[in-house]
Amino acid sequence: MVGEAATGAEVVPLVRNLRPDVVLMDVRMPELDGLRATRLLLDTVADPPKVLVVTTFENDEYVYEALRAGASGFLLKRARPAEILQAVRLVASGDSLLFPAAIRSLAARHGTPRPPHPLTGREAETLRLMAEGLSNAEIAGRMYVSPETVKTHVGNILAKLGARDRTQAVIAAYESGFVTPR
Repeated sequence: MVGEAATGAEVVPLVRNLRPDVVLMDVRMPELDGLRATRLLLDTVADPPKVLVVTTFENDEYVYEALRAGASGFLLKRARPAEILQAVRLVASGDSLLFPAAIRSLAARHGTPRPPHPLTGREAETLRLMAEGLSNAEIAGRMYVSPETVKTHVGNILAKLGARDRTQAVIAAYESGFVTPR
């Protein structure tokens, strides 16, 4: 841990000064809430850190808005220290922290159909597995390819969807109807 902000307004200056790899952002913060602070951080800081939003599962609106703002994932406030450490490491390595049941629930409530984007068969399969919450290594195992091949597919998916990260790609997949809630 390199720093702590007491208010949402302190986040951007602190990040510019300390340059963390990952920010744990509480949704409820004084002066500027965590959702607006996330947007501001990702829109104004050059080479911004990954953002993990800390929230309660009971409030789907916060989770959805955090992901739409560009957060790489979210944690529950009741997460244990080992889970937080694992989440930070996962996001720092370039993966997103998604809880499939929550994403399906959010997509079902908030989805807005969009035209499908042209993905190859392997990219489509990769995106479906991403939507299940699988890591690159897990996807590689399922598809019988190397993790480097999965990284290439993920990069192509992000480019084709115009997504900043895996989280935005999965949200787009649900919103377009490419992936449907079970």
